[in-house]
Amino acid sequence: MLKRILIANRGEIAVRILRTCREMNIETVLVFSEADRDSLPTTLATEAYCIGGPQPKDSYLNQDAILTVAEHTGCDGIHPGFGFLSENAGFAVRARESGMAFIGPPAEVIAALGDKNQARSLMTSHAVPVVPGSEDLIDSTANALLIADELGYPVMIKAAAGGGGRGMRRVDSPDQMQSAFVSASSEAEACFGESAVYLEKLIVNPRHIEFQILADSHGNIVHLGERDCSLQRRHQKMVEEAPAQILSAQQREAMADAAIKAAQAAGYVNAGTVEFVVDQQGNFYFIEMNTRIQVEHPVTEMITGINIVAEQIRIASGLPLRFSQQDICFNGHAIECRINAEDPKRDFCPCPGDIDYLHLPGGFGVRVDSALHSNYRISPFYDSMIAKVIVHGRTRNEAICRMRRALEETLIGGVKTTVPLLYMLMYNPDFINNHIDTGFLERNLDELLQPLGMEVLL
Repeated sequence: MLKRILIANRGEIAVRILRTCREMNIETVLVFSEADRDSLPTTLATEAYCIGGPQPKDSYLNQDAILTVAEHTGCDGIHPGFGFLSENAGFAVRARESGMAFIGPPAEVIAALGDKNQARSLMTSHAVPVVPGSEDLIDSTANALLIADELGYPVMIKAAAGGGGRGMRRVDSPDQMQSAFVSASSEAEACFGESAVYLEKLIVNPRHIEFQILADSHGNIVHLGERDCSLQRRHQKMVEEAPAQILSAQQREAMADAAIKAAQAAGYVNAGTVEFVVDQQGNFYFIEMNTRIQVEHPVTEMITGINIVAEQIRIASGLPLRFSQQDICFNGHAIECRINAEDPKRDFCPCPGDIDYLHLPGGFGVRVDSALHSNYRISPFYDSMIAKVIVHGRTRNEAICRMRRALEETLIGGVKTTVPLLYMLMYNPDFINNHIDTGFLERNLDELLQPLGMEVLL
């Protein structure tokens, strides 16, 4: 078992990992930026070291500084969390060459699956259904137009590298292709350092369903069920649920088999997520595999009772999985709401600032993952997600009612947040009846922001 782990991340995911390490009697070393000097993670770690300024490139993306701290403090493992260096194959190689376990998949797997076009080809060769699209990268608008004519509009231009909804542009007609191609390529270059893009047929208003998998280095692979992540805004997830109640038993089994097959095809080890879209006829298609812990992993933990971070550490330590597929039980329904420091009334403009009052919810079936505390300063340099509220119930309706109560108890003073919008969503009839898709939030945003009492809440 690993004895001393460096956590190369910040905020709620750093707290999440720190807590699990503490329960496993593993010492922790945290690296932090100047902006996070007084953060909760710095107080929870065994040791904490400032490695640079607030800009990510000076701290959380500074591989030399991170590895120097890890080596000098005697760490035998590095957990990258999500974002930052979590899917950086080069960093995984450097960690391994420094004699440390990278708590994630092998570098060659990260590289193969990080190239979305290469991942599509890999899945196709192993009979995993993929969204129809280009066989190779798109190098010009003319090439894109030819392929789009074959597929039929609408289509989606997507960055070959990265994720998180960056470098993606919808194209509904040929006259939009030039600007979309340039815009997607430019954003991909800015975000991931790689401008390459490919093209897919756009599945209109699908459900976004993903399967959590765990794979050890002894050839054992299991899935921990699926999550429904269809409530999104601009390809950014806002609410996640487990299980996905739209799936029949037959669909669930077929998608689970495809997820396992995808992991096997990639030679996957550690925790990962196989993401699919499901069209309105019930057909499912692979879109990508995320080679890291997911933001929404708590809903899976709530219905399985399995600590995914603990399993990541065990797998990275070379240990086999403690359970087979038959041992995994699914219990009830879980919902997660991501709370962002943003103003929904101003196009979700980020709202950094000081928290002058804080009360987070609790009680039966409620979990909060956050690094917030009174007088906490929300930095403008990082992602605006500041907390996750997760609830568990015997049924989906019970979970919705519990989430309403939890959001009512969530009081964050001093900054605007998305709590009021999420609260109104829990009362929306279409959400309650599970009549949603990936375009639902965009289509209904004005209505969700305008009901009686919303002005007071915001």
